[in-house]
Amino acid sequence: MSERVVYMDNNATTRVAPEVVEEMLPYFSELYGNPSSMHSFGGQVGRKIAEARERIAALIGAQPEEIIFTSCGTESDSTAILSALQSQPGKRHVVTTRVEHPAVKNLCEHLDKLFGHKHRVTALPVDREGLLDLEQYEKSLTEDTAIVSVMWANNETGVIFPIEEMAALARERGILFHTDAVQAVGKIPINLAEVPVDFLSISGHKLHAPKGVGVLYVRKGTPFFPFLVGGHQERGRRGGTENVASIIGLGKACELAAQRMNVENTKVRALRDKLEAGLLEKIPHALRNGHKDKRLPNTTSVSFEFVEGEAILLHLDRYGICASSGSACTSGSLEPSHVLRAMGVPFTMAHGSIRFSLSVYNTEEEVDFVLDKLPPIIANLRELSPFWQAEHRGAVGGAGCKCSCSS
Repeated sequence: MSERVVYMDNNATTRVAPEVVEEMLPYFSELYGNPSSMHSFGGQVGRKIAEARERIAALIGAQPEEIIFTSCGTESDSTAILSALQSQPGKRHVVTTRVEHPAVKNLCEHLDKLFGHKHRVTALPVDREGLLDLEQYEKSLTEDTAIVSVMWANNETGVIFPIEEMAALARERGILFHTDAVQAVGKIPINLAEVPVDFLSISGHKLHAPKGVGVLYVRKGTPFFPFLVGGHQERGRRGGTENVASIIGLGKACELAAQRMNVENTKVRALRDKLEAGLLEKIPHALRNGHKDKRLPNTTSVSFEFVEGEAILLHLDRYGICASSGSACTSGSLEPSHVLRAMGVPFTMAHGSIRFSLSVYNTEEEVDFVLDKLPPIIANLRELSPFWQAEHRGAVGGAGCKCSCSS
């Protein structure tokens, strides 16, 4: 492996911001009290957790008492969906999409095993640009619908869904609405004072806080059943001694995210656009996955015809370039991404898809480095591909390009 690291896999995880580390450190050593203790030594830790709760609430336009600390985004997702079903035992219908993160997708597929009786799940399709049809969504809502769970932004393509409109339509029908906002929080403005979602999930390690800490936002007045039953922590809504240092780190990370929102949508977006445009210009038979504009400012997914994404990543790794072939939670699968399959990306392209996800720590020099190294990698891999030879050199079935790419 190269000594140099060019990290462009921020949708998988982010570096912990130096300011976050600094704020966390005392709570591993001298300030080690239990925040639930009655004495002042523990009380000062409790006050710091309250400050973190306020910082997180401020970032998303919520009230501090609506913030529940969890271990991760997956726990937050499960808690929201299962709570909605438990609080409405007469309703057995869940509406979601075909492009959700495995944290939601796999849970919905296992509802029968969890509850022991029939549940119905409607997984809405997306179009070639990864967008949902609002009219189709509205028709999917029924009197039996317990909850809608739709991600705010897709982790593979960055495509942003119209959560404001979708939540409003659910609210009109008295249906609970959950959004997995793990990729969106900190990258685009979110104001829950104006968007009527009932549950929202956050994961710390996606916005420069540590791994192992998350948040579930629960709107005041929403019926709620805890996922972890134990002590009185989180006002009885989530048992277990608080992960103090990480919670404090997440609070600081949210404060930084609010300050850096403009950087995400100017500098980071410009770097992403330069990288994407350069790849599409330098590499023939390449395709951007997802809508050009309706997506996160840091994410680009590009498919390269007749090459394997895993092979591309191995060659990039030799230069210290970190990217992904999709969700980190599905790495190791030989199947094409379920997101790209749902979008109708041709099979010959879907296998060769790479996601680059940038952060405020990336530089233009790093983008130039990737643009220098990746084109010859693709060219060399295609020279070794019999499928590429067959399609583009006439080895089988005649000459000429017969692919479905846009080049």
